[in-house]
Amino acid sequence: MTRSIYIASPEGDTGKSTVALGLLDLFTRTVQRVGVFRPVARAGEGRDDILRLLLEHDGVDLPYGDCVGVTYEEVHADPDAALARIVEKYRAVERQCEVVVVVGSDYTDIAGPTEFAFNARVAANLGSPVLLVVRAMGRRPQEVRGLVEVAMDELAAGHATTVGVLANRADAEAAAEMRTGLAALPVPSWVLPELPLLSAPTVAELMTALDGDLMLGDEALLGREAEHLLVCGMNTEHVLERLREGTVAIAAGDRSELLMALVSAHASEAFPSLAGVVLNGGFEPGGQIVRLVQGLDQRLPVVRTEHDTFEAARIASSTRGLLSSYAQRKRDLALGVFERSVDAEAILEAVDVPRTEVVTPLMFEAELLERARADRRHVVLPEGTDDRILRAASTLLARQVADLTLLGPEPGIRARAAELGLDLEGATVVDPTTSELIDRFAEEYVRLRAHKGMTVERAKEILPDVSYFGTMMVHLGLADGMVSGAAHTTAHTIRPSFEIIKTKPSTSIVSSVFLMLLEDRVLVYGDCAVNPVPDAEQLADIAISSAETAAQFGVAPRIAMLSYSTGASGSGADVDKVRTATELVRSRRPELSVEGPIQYDAAVDAAVAEAKLPGSDVAGRATVFIFPDLNTGNNTYKAVQRSAGAVAVGPVLQGLNKPVNDLSRGALVHDIVNTVAITAVQAQEAAVTAEEKVTA
Repeated sequence: MTRSIYIASPEGDTGKSTVALGLLDLFTRTVQRVGVFRPVARAGEGRDDILRLLLEHDGVDLPYGDCVGVTYEEVHADPDAALARIVEKYRAVERQCEVVVVVGSDYTDIAGPTEFAFNARVAANLGSPVLLVVRAMGRRPQEVRGLVEVAMDELAAGHATTVGVLANRADAEAAAEMRTGLAALPVPSWVLPELPLLSAPTVAELMTALDGDLMLGDEALLGREAEHLLVCGMNTEHVLERLREGTVAIAAGDRSELLMALVSAHASEAFPSLAGVVLNGGFEPGGQIVRLVQGLDQRLPVVRTEHDTFEAARIASSTRGLLSSYAQRKRDLALGVFERSVDAEAILEAVDVPRTEVVTPLMFEAELLERARADRRHVVLPEGTDDRILRAASTLLARQVADLTLLGPEPGIRARAAELGLDLEGATVVDPTTSELIDRFAEEYVRLRAHKGMTVERAKEILPDVSYFGTMMVHLGLADGMVSGAAHTTAHTIRPSFEIIKTKPSTSIVSSVFLMLLEDRVLVYGDCAVNPVPDAEQLADIAISSAETAAQFGVAPRIAMLSYSTGASGSGADVDKVRTATELVRSRRPELSVEGPIQYDAAVDAAVAEAKLPGSDVAGRATVFIFPDLNTGNNTYKAVQRSAGAVAVGPVLQGLNKPVNDLSRGALVHDIVNTVAITAVQAQEAAVTAEEKVTA
């Protein structure tokens, strides 16, 4: 049976897109197939903005046309026929999904009371329980309570069932009292704060609204939000006094001196970073001024429009920004506030959504973030000047996954983050070349490397390197873990770890695994990144470490020691190595389920396993795959990743006393976020282990 939830509002501007995105994200972590549906949408060439946002989510795979019921015109013409069409189209979506998020109409074409009553009828006919969303901004708690009660009565009159109430866009000072007032309702209730950034337009959206074009600056920076608007009708001195972070300044195009002042202020560390400049009136600065601005090598977008100052200001002030998958900061902020404000279990219970035993990539990644968020750890990111790291850091901070330190020159990092429209206020930035920690680090490094003749002078030359500096932070407890490698080689990332953090007493080798996220399960592949040709002893260590890593991330370890032959069918040095390693695992960790040597098909295919190794606990159902050498492991994980569409998370390093993880130099922002979350979870486990040792 398909479950669904209907998001209904008795008015416009309630922030339904934030709520819908939060629900969609929640459901994709819980079940395999999630759908979205819009009963009523506007006609025309433009696609519905909320529906477009939801369909861009990784967890939804439905065509746009299937997810729209009818247009407002069809509702006007014949409400009953429109309702029948909505139900028909919804049923087609329902048949393909386990849960459907239904987003009610937007109050754009017909009167409020009539529209809300129609939404109630739709919800009742779809059999969808209603999550009632009301706008709290500018209202007193008692006003919100009154509005909710009237709306719930209206829904009941239309035979719809309300299962929850969400007061969205609440003023900060009224939120606590509002929660208390809504707590007496017969259904669960939540309050979400007003986040002005969510409705702020990007510079690109302003440019479109103003019928403008980009005259100067970097097109890639048009995605930054215009957090403030400033009409520059005063002298330059007073304009500079009023600049704030993320301002779009609107000025007459013939005020060349003002353009120069704005670009210079943007470049200066003494002034806020601007989002853009709009030059109105159809005027352009003189050629020498343009040349001078271009020579400053500033990327600040300068937009030209034909509208005069009044019209440009009116259009800009009335342009609302959209929440889209391309607006990273907005999306992170929306998901973060939803996760912190809404009780996920209460929603799942209200909609009666059972958790599936299948583990999809989205489910695994969501669980990873939840685990990291539950006990936040401090992770250092040495490559703070890389845009991907900055974007990942913004996401991690907004979702409260980890506390972060970025390494690099603070003015440059902060300025670049501001240019990209990212919020790194919660991050610490440390420049290893000027840090006062160098003296302390040098003393410790000399102690650790005294047997190699290390001196303080030489240590002070080595430690400003970001990998060494970050590793020393982890070693001394100034950070719980480190993630690097987006711009450095694997050797550059992990060599300091061998020297400083070192391996666990129970293992002789640092190795790696990839967490392979298939369509319905998670497998663990090791070692695919570090050790070229491990011997039998090392292979056994890799297997034991990989089993521990698997268990750490919720995968029941059943270890397949891979070879080109299965059981006793083959011989030769390579097979003998795997056979010896298998026996070593059994003798060292008798509680582990391990089989080897075994071929890959016998490890994963139950029919092949029955023919080659009948009665085996591992054959046909292995979860941890240990490859005999790096060549085999690296090629296999990439083949599965590309051919089977698996998501490869890693490499995850194992065997170190404290967590340090390496990134691929082609890592995407999404990969970095996952790796930081993995590192945080490893740090949680390391802390528990250390506490147990102290207690013992």
